[in-house]
Amino acid sequence: MSAADPTPARAPVTLDQARHALRQGSAVVLPNPAPLTHVVAATTATAVNRAKHRPADQPVALWAHHHDTLDTLTGLWDLAPQDCVMTRRLLAEEHLTVLLPVRAHATLPSWLEPAVKEGWMLLFGARRRPLRALLDDHPVLYVSSANLTGHPPAADTGAALAMFPPAVPVLHLPDPEHPRPRTGTRGRRATTTVRVTPDGQLRLHRHGAQDQPHADADDYLRHLHARCTGSASSRVWGSPRRVMRLR
Repeated sequence: MSAADPTPARAPVTLDQARHALRQGSAVVLPNPAPLTHVVAATTATAVNRAKHRPADQPVALWAHHHDTLDTLTGLWDLAPQDCVMTRRLLAEEHLTVLLPVRAHATLPSWLEPAVKEGWMLLFGARRRPLRALLDDHPVLYVSSANLTGHPPAADTGAALAMFPPAVPVLHLPDPEHPRPRTGTRGRRATTTVRVTPDGQLRLHRHGAQDQPHADADDYLRHLHARCTGSASSRVWGSPRRVMRLR
């Protein structure tokens, strides 16, 4: 620390401190393993939006990591049973952000409303081992990329500490899945977002980390279909619309 910079360096928080901050209603920046960037999560959508310096009522993804939450959500999807199974794999195994159709005239729980817009709900479902204690505290969480409006998502602890104010704690986990600050961040991106349509099609809604290694949208959708259905048959491709039929 130099005389020109008398402010002590800000430190990340521990897992216990992050859990306490969430219980107090604060947004917290949480790490992801490569190739994903960090996320910001909170028990209210308003806290997530304020941390990102955007309108408090802007829709935000629900972190659907808890089995009870998922069971409730599955009954609200306007999808065939086999596509509901598919969707749960997209969330839990592929760690995607997923847009899903809401069943007509369904009664939505109040905690889901911030994640629904124009008949579509936005979900994120990864449940990684180092964060399970924190996630288990909160069956309902809201989540978004760890960035301020107009900035790229934080790829490591150091970038998150520099981007967010002290009121938004940043968790760093000393875990092999989570590189040390400012290392191992090359090529990191936010999650890929996929839309599942009522008739059982996959559409690439937003490019991200998971589809980055693939040549194009169709190549990624072929890969995703094979992984999540165990079959490469009955495929319908639509490059201009980036569509993949799931059944």
